[in-house]
Amino acid sequence: MMNAKKVLDVQQIQKNFGKVQALRNVTFQVNRGEVFGFIGPNGAGKTTTIRVILGIIKASAGKATMFDQDVWQNRVAIHRRLAYVPGDVYLWPNLTGGEIIDLFLKMNGEKHSKRTDELIERFDLDPKKKARTYSKGNRQKVALIAAFSQNAECYIFDEPTSGLDPLMEEVFQEEVLKLKNEGKAILLSSHILSEVERMCDRIAIIREGIIIEQGTLDEMRHLTRTQITVATKDAAETVKNIPGVHAFEVDQRNPKKISFSVDTDAISKVMRILTVKNILAIQSTPPTLEDLFLRYYKQDANQRKVIDHEK
Repeated sequence: MMNAKKVLDVQQIQKNFGKVQALRNVTFQVNRGEVFGFIGPNGAGKTTTIRVILGIIKASAGKATMFDQDVWQNRVAIHRRLAYVPGDVYLWPNLTGGEIIDLFLKMNGEKHSKRTDELIERFDLDPKKKARTYSKGNRQKVALIAAFSQNAECYIFDEPTSGLDPLMEEVFQEEVLKLKNEGKAILLSSHILSEVERMCDRIAIIREGIIIEQGTLDEMRHLTRTQITVATKDAAETVKNIPGVHAFEVDQRNPKKISFSVDTDAISKVMRILTVKNILAIQSTPPTLEDLFLRYYKQDANQRKVIDHEK
Protein backbone atom coordinates (compact mmCIF):
# COMPACT_ATOMS: atom_id res chain seq x y z
CA MET A 1 0.00 0.00 0.00
CA MET A 2 1.40 3.39 -1.01
CA ASN A 3 2.27 5.88 1.70
CA ALA A 4 -0.60 8.40 1.85
CA LYS A 5 1.79 11.31 1.39
CA LYS A 6 4.87 9.93 -0.36
CA VAL A 7 4.75 10.10 -4.16
CA LEU A 8 8.41 9.75 -5.10
CA ASP A 9 10.90 7.69 -3.11
CA VAL A 10 14.54 7.66 -4.23
CA GLN A 11 16.75 5.30 -2.23
CA GLN A 12 20.53 4.96 -2.54
CA ILE A 13 20.56 5.54 -6.30
CA GLN A 14 23.89 5.11 -8.04
CA LYS A 15 24.65 5.63 -11.71
CA ASN A 16 27.90 4.79 -13.46
CA PHE A 17 28.90 5.75 -16.98
CA GLY A 18 31.83 3.45 -17.59
CA LYS A 19 34.35 4.21 -14.87
CA VAL A 20 32.71 7.53 -14.01
CA GLN A 21 30.31 7.47 -11.06
CA ALA A 22 27.76 10.18 -11.82
CA LEU A 23 25.46 9.51 -8.83
CA ARG A 24 26.41 8.13 -5.42
CA ASN A 25 23.73 6.96 -2.99
CA VAL A 26 21.23 9.68 -3.88
CA THR A 27 18.29 9.50 -1.46
CA PHE A 28 15.25 11.76 -1.05
CA GLN A 29 11.44 11.71 -1.05
CA VAL A 30 8.80 14.02 -2.49
CA ASN A 31 5.37 14.16 -0.84
CA ARG A 32 1.91 15.25 -1.91
CA GLY A 33 1.27 18.96 -1.44
CA GLU A 34 4.99 19.71 -1.43
CA VAL A 35 7.49 21.53 -3.64
CA PHE A 36 10.87 19.82 -3.31
CA GLY A 37 13.86 21.82 -4.52
CA PHE A 38 16.81 20.01 -6.09
CA ILE A 39 19.75 22.36 -6.50
CA GLY A 40 23.33 22.24 -7.62
CA PRO A 41 25.56 23.66 -10.36
CA ASN A 42 25.64 22.33 -13.90
CA GLY A 43 27.14 18.85 -13.94
CA ALA A 44 26.28 18.11 -10.30
CA GLY A 45 23.92 15.25 -11.18
CA LYS A 46 20.48 16.89 -11.16
CA THR A 47 19.47 15.94 -14.69
CA THR A 48 20.97 12.45 -14.42
CA THR A 49 18.88 11.87 -11.28
CA ILE A 50 15.75 13.06 -13.08
CA ARG A 51 16.48 10.81 -16.07
CA VAL A 52 16.65 7.86 -13.67
CA ILE A 53 13.35 8.91 -12.06
CA LEU A 54 11.71 9.17 -15.49
CA GLY A 55 12.94 5.71 -16.48
CA ILE A 56 14.99 7.13 -19.35
CA ILE A 57 18.15 5.53 -17.98
CA LYS A 58 18.49 2.65 -15.54
CA ALA A 59 20.21 3.11 -12.19
CA SER A 60 23.36 1.06 -11.63
CA ALA A 61 22.28 0.42 -8.04
CA GLY A 62 19.60 1.51 -5.59
CA LYS A 63 15.89 1.90 -6.21
CA ALA A 64 13.43 4.64 -7.09
CA THR A 65 9.66 4.30 -6.93
CA MET A 66 6.84 6.63 -7.90
CA PHE A 67 3.25 5.90 -6.86
CA ASP A 68 4.74 2.82 -5.19
CA GLN A 69 5.91 1.46 -8.57
CA ASP A 70 9.47 0.89 -9.77
CA VAL A 71 10.38 3.78 -12.08
CA TRP A 72 12.23 1.54 -14.54
CA GLN A 73 9.90 -1.46 -14.70
CA ASN A 74 6.67 0.56 -14.69
CA ARG A 75 7.75 3.72 -16.49
CA VAL A 76 4.96 3.66 -19.10
CA ALA A 77 2.21 3.49 -16.45
CA ILE A 78 3.98 6.12 -14.33
CA HIS A 79 4.30 8.56 -17.25
CA ARG A 80 0.51 8.67 -17.57
CA ARG A 81 0.33 10.17 -14.09
CA LEU A 82 3.07 12.80 -14.28
CA ALA A 83 4.01 15.94 -16.21
CA TYR A 84 7.61 16.78 -17.08
CA VAL A 85 9.26 19.92 -18.42
CA PRO A 86 12.99 19.88 -19.31
CA GLY A 87 15.27 22.90 -19.50
CA ASP A 88 15.76 22.60 -23.27
CA VAL A 89 12.50 22.10 -25.14
CA TYR A 90 12.62 20.99 -28.78
CA LEU A 91 9.39 21.26 -30.78
CA TRP A 92 8.10 20.21 -34.20
CA PRO A 93 9.16 23.22 -36.31
CA ASN A 94 6.23 23.17 -38.75
CA LEU A 95 3.47 22.90 -36.15
CA THR A 96 2.03 25.92 -34.35
CA GLY A 97 2.42 26.36 -30.62
CA GLY A 98 -1.28 25.66 -30.14
CA GLU A 99 -1.10 22.45 -32.18
CA ILE A 100 1.86 21.24 -30.14
CA ILE A 101 0.12 22.00 -26.83
CA ASP A 102 -2.91 20.01 -28.00
CA LEU A 103 -0.67 17.17 -29.18
CA PHE A 104 1.08 17.00 -25.80
CA LEU A 105 -2.29 16.91 -24.06
CA LYS A 106 -3.63 14.20 -26.40
CA MET A 107 -0.54 12.06 -25.77
CA ASN A 108 -1.44 12.17 -22.07
CA GLY A 109 -5.11 11.41 -22.63
CA GLU A 110 -6.26 14.98 -21.99
CA LYS A 111 -7.92 17.73 -24.04
CA HIS A 112 -7.56 21.44 -24.66
CA SER A 113 -9.63 23.17 -21.97
CA LYS A 114 -10.59 26.56 -20.64
CA ARG A 115 -7.62 26.16 -18.29
CA THR A 116 -5.35 25.80 -21.35
CA ASP A 117 -6.66 29.08 -22.79
CA GLU A 118 -6.13 30.82 -19.45
CA LEU A 119 -2.53 29.60 -19.34
CA ILE A 120 -1.86 30.70 -22.94
CA GLU A 121 -3.03 34.18 -21.93
CA ARG A 122 -1.10 34.19 -18.65
CA PHE A 123 2.14 33.17 -20.34
CA ASP A 124 1.53 35.68 -23.17
CA LEU A 125 2.05 33.10 -25.93
CA ASP A 126 0.87 33.49 -29.53
CA PRO A 127 -0.36 29.92 -30.22
CA LYS A 128 -0.84 30.55 -33.96
CA LYS A 129 2.85 30.99 -34.74
CA LYS A 130 4.95 28.12 -36.05
CA ALA A 131 7.35 26.63 -33.53
CA ARG A 132 10.33 27.41 -35.78
CA THR A 133 9.70 31.12 -35.17
CA TYR A 134 9.73 30.77 -31.38
CA SER A 135 12.52 31.98 -29.13
CA LYS A 136 13.85 29.66 -26.43
CA GLY A 137 11.55 31.35 -23.92
CA ASN A 138 8.47 30.77 -26.08
CA ARG A 139 9.40 27.12 -26.63
CA GLN A 140 9.61 26.82 -22.86
CA LYS A 141 6.18 28.41 -22.51
CA VAL A 142 4.63 25.78 -24.82
CA ALA A 143 5.92 22.96 -22.60
CA LEU A 144 4.88 24.72 -19.39
CA ILE A 145 1.36 25.45 -20.66
CA ALA A 146 0.93 21.81 -21.68
CA ALA A 147 2.21 20.62 -18.29
CA PHE A 148 0.07 22.99 -16.22
CA SER A 149 -2.99 22.07 -18.33
CA GLN A 150 -2.70 18.44 -17.28
CA ASN A 151 -4.30 17.00 -14.19
CA ALA A 152 -1.16 15.09 -13.22
CA GLU A 153 -0.32 13.79 -9.75
CA CYS A 154 3.37 14.63 -9.91
CA TYR A 155 5.16 17.42 -11.78
CA ILE A 156 8.88 17.33 -12.54
CA PHE A 157 10.54 20.56 -13.66
CA ASP A 158 14.21 20.51 -14.73
CA GLU A 159 15.47 24.11 -15.07
CA PRO A 160 11.96 25.08 -16.29
CA THR A 161 12.36 28.86 -16.40
CA SER A 162 15.42 28.81 -18.64
CA GLY A 163 14.81 31.52 -21.25
CA LEU A 164 11.88 33.14 -19.45
CA ASP A 165 11.88 36.82 -18.49
CA PRO A 166 11.32 37.81 -14.82
CA LEU A 167 7.60 38.46 -15.35
CA MET A 168 7.06 34.98 -16.79
CA GLU A 169 9.18 33.46 -14.01
CA GLU A 170 6.71 34.99 -11.57
CA VAL A 171 3.77 33.48 -13.47
CA PHE A 172 5.51 30.10 -13.34
CA GLN A 173 5.99 30.38 -9.58
CA GLU A 174 2.33 31.30 -9.05
CA GLU A 175 1.18 28.29 -11.09
CA VAL A 176 3.46 25.93 -9.15
CA LEU A 177 2.06 27.17 -5.85
CA LYS A 178 -1.47 26.51 -7.17
CA LEU A 179 -0.46 22.90 -7.84
CA LYS A 180 0.96 22.62 -4.34
CA ASN A 181 -2.28 23.91 -2.84
CA GLU A 182 -4.16 21.29 -4.87
CA GLY A 183 -2.09 18.57 -3.20
CA LYS A 184 0.20 17.80 -6.13
CA ALA A 185 3.80 16.66 -5.69
CA ILE A 186 6.40 18.88 -7.38
CA LEU A 187 10.09 18.21 -7.94
CA LEU A 188 11.85 21.42 -9.00
CA SER A 189 15.44 21.20 -10.20
CA SER A 190 17.01 24.62 -10.58
CA HIS A 191 20.16 26.68 -10.17
CA ILE A 192 18.09 29.86 -9.63
CA LEU A 193 18.38 29.96 -5.86
CA SER A 194 15.87 32.76 -5.29
CA GLU A 195 13.25 30.73 -7.17
CA VAL A 196 13.87 27.65 -5.04
CA GLU A 197 13.95 29.66 -1.82
CA ARG A 198 10.64 31.34 -2.59
CA MET A 199 8.71 28.19 -3.47
CA CYS A 200 10.21 25.08 -1.94
CA ASP A 201 9.18 23.38 1.31
CA ARG A 202 12.29 21.21 1.41
CA ILE A 203 15.58 21.35 -0.45
CA ALA A 204 18.38 18.96 -1.38
CA ILE A 205 21.81 20.21 -2.44
CA ILE A 206 23.73 17.90 -4.78
CA ARG A 207 27.44 18.18 -5.50
CA GLU A 208 29.43 15.82 -7.72
CA GLY A 209 26.65 13.24 -7.63
CA ILE A 210 26.27 13.26 -3.83
CA ILE A 211 23.48 14.92 -1.83
CA ILE A 212 25.47 16.88 0.73
CA GLU A 213 22.53 18.40 2.63
CA GLN A 214 18.76 18.29 2.64
CA GLY A 215 15.88 19.54 4.77
CA THR A 216 13.73 22.63 5.15
CA LEU A 217 15.44 25.96 4.66
CA ASP A 218 14.94 26.71 8.36
CA GLU A 219 16.65 23.43 9.25
CA MET A 220 19.60 24.29 7.04
CA ARG A 221 20.01 27.90 8.11
CA HIS A 222 22.05 26.75 11.12
CA LEU A 223 24.75 25.71 8.67
CA THR A 224 25.63 29.28 7.79
CA ARG A 225 25.80 32.72 9.40
CA THR A 226 23.29 35.38 10.41
CA GLN A 227 24.00 39.01 9.55
CA ILE A 228 23.43 41.48 12.42
CA THR A 229 23.43 45.29 12.44
CA VAL A 230 23.03 46.88 15.87
CA ALA A 231 23.22 50.31 17.51
CA THR A 232 23.98 50.43 21.25
CA LYS A 233 24.11 53.16 23.88
CA ASP A 234 27.59 52.03 24.94
CA ALA A 235 30.33 50.97 22.52
CA ALA A 236 30.21 47.22 21.82
CA GLU A 237 33.46 46.63 19.95
CA THR A 238 34.32 43.74 22.27
CA VAL A 239 31.86 41.65 20.24
CA LYS A 240 34.50 41.27 17.54
CA ASN A 241 36.62 39.15 19.91
CA ILE A 242 33.94 36.47 20.34
CA PRO A 243 34.73 33.23 18.48
CA GLY A 244 32.19 32.82 15.69
CA VAL A 245 31.91 36.54 14.87
CA HIS A 246 33.08 37.46 11.37
CA ALA A 247 33.34 40.50 9.07
CA PHE A 248 33.03 42.94 11.99
CA GLU A 249 32.62 46.58 10.93
CA VAL A 250 32.04 49.87 12.77
CA ASP A 251 29.85 52.50 11.11
CA GLN A 252 32.11 55.45 10.25
CA ARG A 253 29.34 57.96 10.93
CA ASN A 254 28.21 56.33 14.17
CA PRO A 255 30.91 54.45 16.13
CA LYS A 256 28.24 52.86 18.33
CA LYS A 257 26.63 51.16 15.33
CA ILE A 258 28.24 47.90 14.27
CA SER A 259 27.56 45.13 11.78
CA PHE A 260 28.90 41.59 11.61
CA SER A 261 28.02 38.03 10.70
CA VAL A 262 27.82 35.37 13.39
CA ASP A 263 27.72 31.59 13.51
CA THR A 264 24.52 30.18 14.97
CA ASP A 265 26.18 28.68 18.04
CA ALA A 266 27.66 32.09 18.97
CA ILE A 267 24.45 34.14 18.71
CA SER A 268 23.38 33.72 22.36
CA LYS A 269 26.78 34.89 23.66
CA VAL A 270 26.75 37.88 21.31
CA MET A 271 23.25 38.86 22.44
CA ARG A 272 24.24 38.74 26.11
CA ILE A 273 27.05 41.23 25.50
CA LEU A 274 24.88 43.49 23.33
CA THR A 275 22.15 43.53 25.99
CA VAL A 276 24.65 44.76 28.58
CA LYS A 277 25.66 47.52 26.15
CA ASN A 278 22.01 48.72 25.99
CA ILE A 279 20.61 47.98 22.54
CA LEU A 280 18.96 50.96 20.81
CA ALA A 281 18.15 49.26 17.50
CA ILE A 282 18.94 45.88 16.01
CA GLN A 283 18.39 44.22 12.65
CA SER A 284 18.96 40.51 12.11
CA THR A 285 19.00 38.98 8.63
CA PRO A 286 18.83 35.18 8.47
CA PRO A 287 21.09 33.48 5.94
CA THR A 288 19.63 32.96 2.47
CA LEU A 289 19.75 29.83 0.39
CA GLU A 290 22.41 31.53 -1.72
CA ASP A 291 24.56 32.06 1.39
CA LEU A 292 24.23 28.39 2.23
CA PHE A 293 24.92 27.25 -1.31
CA LEU A 294 27.98 29.44 -1.76
CA ARG A 295 29.39 28.41 1.60
CA TYR A 296 29.30 24.75 0.60
CA TYR A 297 31.01 25.41 -2.70
CA LYS A 298 33.62 27.73 -1.21
CA GLN A 299 34.42 25.01 1.34
CA ASP A 300 34.78 22.54 -1.50
CA ALA A 301 37.07 24.90 -3.44
CA ASN A 302 39.23 25.46 -0.35
CA GLN A 303 39.48 21.71 0.25
CA ARG A 304 40.61 21.23 -3.35
CA LYS A 305 43.32 23.88 -2.91
CA VAL A 306 44.60 22.10 0.21
CA ILE A 307 44.66 18.75 -1.59
CA ASP A 308 46.43 20.24 -4.62
CA HIS A 309 48.97 21.92 -2.33
CA GLU A 310 49.65 18.66 -0.50
CA LYS A 311 50.28 16.92 -3.80
